[in-house]
Amino acid sequence: MLAAGFCEQLRTAAGFCEQWSCGGLSSSSNRRRGEEVVAMEKIEKQSGAWEEYAFKCHRKSEAGRDTVYPVNAMAFHPIYGTFATGGCDGYVNVWDGNNKKRLYQYSKYPTSIAALSFNRDGRLLAVASSYTFEEGEIPHEPDAIFVRNVNEVEVKPKPKALPGPPP
Repeated sequence: MLAAGFCEQLRTAAGFCEQWSCGGLSSSSNRRRGEEVVAMEKIEKQSGAWEEYAFKCHRKSEAGRDTVYPVNAMAFHPIYGTFATGGCDGYVNVWDGNNKKRLYQYSKYPTSIAALSFNRDGRLLAVASSYTFEEGEIPHEPDAIFVRNVNEVEVKPKPKALPGPPP
């Protein structure tokens, strides 16, 4: 996978196979560069065309300083092929990998996101919130599992915008 040569630590991986393509995601860390990256690779079944890219997805900018959070969990939506990532920042983001855009960010959970899973029809998302000791031994919220309803608008990819005619 793309991230394997880039990383010092592979954190999590997820795979998918749909009608036209198969592929996977990996989350990795390169502490020397101060980067946490999610890489996506996809191969079209008929043409054999290969696509790969990486992006930084759980980060916060304050006072001109970026804070980058590890991605601990990923899950593909079973109907739309979009995917969710969960990080040490306590957020779950939903992404459209084909359009390389974030679709939705859920409200912050009490602690780091340790695991994610959509049910078979994609109407529910299980979120495990568990302190992952990224800041050492400190007081923290108890571990919890949340099951939330998923609205179509949160996970359905938006149509790709076509460029307009030149002026």
